[in-house]
Amino acid sequence: MLTDPGPRTIEVVKLLRRRTGLSLWACKCVVDQVPAVILENVPEAVATAAVAELRETGASAHAEVHQ
Repeated sequence: MLTDPGPRTIEVVKLLRRRTGLSLWACKCVVDQVPAVILENVPEAVATAAVAELRETGASAHAEVHQ
């Protein structure tokens, strides 16, 4: 879950594109509509890695586990 893109939104958009395979435009739309679910139904390790990468860019994000 992306809660705030932070000051480096372009880097967040590029990261989302790599992680999701969406177009740059679609990723920009996701960033503009936070809070937003980025990945669903992925292993916890993948979600944790994505959160770590997002935080490295200055974004606020967290992983949620649904059972």
